[in-house]
Amino acid sequence: MSIHIVALGNEGDAFHQDNRPSGLIRTYLGRSPLVSGDESSLLLNAASTVARPVFTEYQASAFGNVKLVVHDCPVWDIFDSDWYTSRNLIGGADIIVIKYNVNDKFSFHEVKDNYIPVIKRALNSVPVIIAAVGTRQNELPCTCPLCTSDRGSCVSTTEGIQLAKELGATYLELHSLDDFYIGKYFGGVLEYFMIQALNQKTSEKMKKRKISNSFHGIRPPQLEQPEKMPVLKAEASHYNSDLNNLLFCCQCVDVVFYNPDLKEVIEAHKIVLCAVSHVFMLLFNVKSPTDIQDSGIIRTTQDLFAINRDTAFPGASQESSGNPPLRVIVKDALFCSCLSDILRFIYSGAFQWEELEEDIRKKLKDSGDVSNVIEKVKCILKTPGKINCLRNCKTYQARKPLWFYNTSLKFFLNKPMLADVVFEIQGATVPAHRAILVARCEVMAAMFNGNYMEAKSVLIPVYGVSKETFLSFLEYLYTDSCCPAGIFQAMCLLICAEMYQVSRLQHICELFIITQLQSMPSRELASMNLDIVDLLKKAKFHHSDCLSTWLLHFIATNYLIFSQKPEFQDLSVEERSFVEKHRWPSNMYLKQLAEYRKYIHSRKCRCLIM
Repeated sequence: MSIHIVALGNEGDAFHQDNRPSGLIRTYLGRSPLVSGDESSLLLNAASTVARPVFTEYQASAFGNVKLVVHDCPVWDIFDSDWYTSRNLIGGADIIVIKYNVNDKFSFHEVKDNYIPVIKRALNSVPVIIAAVGTRQNELPCTCPLCTSDRGSCVSTTEGIQLAKELGATYLELHSLDDFYIGKYFGGVLEYFMIQALNQKTSEKMKKRKISNSFHGIRPPQLEQPEKMPVLKAEASHYNSDLNNLLFCCQCVDVVFYNPDLKEVIEAHKIVLCAVSHVFMLLFNVKSPTDIQDSGIIRTTQDLFAINRDTAFPGASQESSGNPPLRVIVKDALFCSCLSDILRFIYSGAFQWEELEEDIRKKLKDSGDVSNVIEKVKCILKTPGKINCLRNCKTYQARKPLWFYNTSLKFFLNKPMLADVVFEIQGATVPAHRAILVARCEVMAAMFNGNYMEAKSVLIPVYGVSKETFLSFLEYLYTDSCCPAGIFQAMCLLICAEMYQVSRLQHICELFIITQLQSMPSRELASMNLDIVDLLKKAKFHHSDCLSTWLLHFIATNYLIFSQKPEFQDLSVEERSFVEKHRWPSNMYLKQLAEYRKYIHSRKCRCLIM
């Protein structure tokens, strides 16, 4: 008996190929204790006499005597060159592995745009694993419209999960090709599907085999497939709209822009402006000229803006005595007349250049003035040390938008710079920024703008969560992503998200917990110390209906494992009734199996099947 695996896509980093390690498939074959004797050969392109490989073929033995054949195709052009061979291999696959590097969007789009349509046409109940390989780079992506390189962009977890959802695939993130991620994580999932493929082939083989006349037509009981697990629907991100709405709600404003005649133009937030522009970092003293070391940025700051701290400033007496917004004079009258459009452009992600140019053109009739203002916007978004090389805004907009905030705002996470609120947790302090909290969390928006003590207090105590959990919660608010260390931390983060009514974070934690449990092989489920019933009760208590329903199905599907654990007795009567009703294998099957075995032994003959 054999298992055929087809691996598609390139998991190597396109920009660091010189030092990249061995590929995912070869690393697994070399390290897995269940696989032995792998050897590499080339399956040549049948459409040409030139020795050009379509797939790299690996042959090995798995589970002792099962032949394992793996065909690996990392390049689409080669795959597409021999359509007949490629289609036959995909059609005969027992398992398909799709892989890409999280730091190489080209490899991801090659998978998404080329391989996926082919797989969808040929897919016929074949399990698919999507492996996102690599650790996302920590350096800040380019925040200006000047750099046309896309090398700094990463493939987000959301994109990978969405791709897996389209195929009904299992999504895995492999931060490195070490023993844990390859042997325990990727290997555990792959070996699970290998066992499922063997069971299916054995079942089909047994159906074709005729039973000996000595059994007088009595057949062994057929083990039905377990019920399908409930599908968890992911909630779409509203990160962009949250920050964009912040400009219009006028909450937590800490900077006001005035025109040269000292008339108020628009209110804004330092934290958002500094997240996308070194000019504003310099203006608000977040960074010094020595830190930036770019004469163009320093000159732009001095030419466009001036801070006014004059107590005799018109309207200064009406400002709040606590901590009034900073007053900034915009020196350039033309730039100031378009400032509301420019800030709306910045708050919406700073990539809709064509829209910005159209808005400015409506206000300034002269094309030279329009070009002048656009150039100043480019200077504001300039990255230190990079040359202003962008000339065509339409070309830039045609590319994928670079959403700065989800990485740039991380620069201010748990940092005192521009912080206007401090949380006290377990004796430690965590600085934060009200504007981000209000934009991203409705509970905090009500807390900071209502008739509550927190609205006027700088130091706010937090109870019921640990410092690590609260920092993970803030990381999500600032970056729209989180990466729990394990199931326990994900459950703590889910509880915190429920406390602050952040539903999308709850769904992310639910998906993480489900993915972790699904990837565990049976032997690990049997030996793990995690109390699955306690996890179920916490999910119910904190209104995580999707997770609690899924956990009940999970316990029922793995009945033989969890029924032997002490915590199984802690299930309520209703939960126990559900698990017994949907258990796998069912009571009926076990009774039929016992009767069949009894019959075989009574006949004193050998069963050809069992």
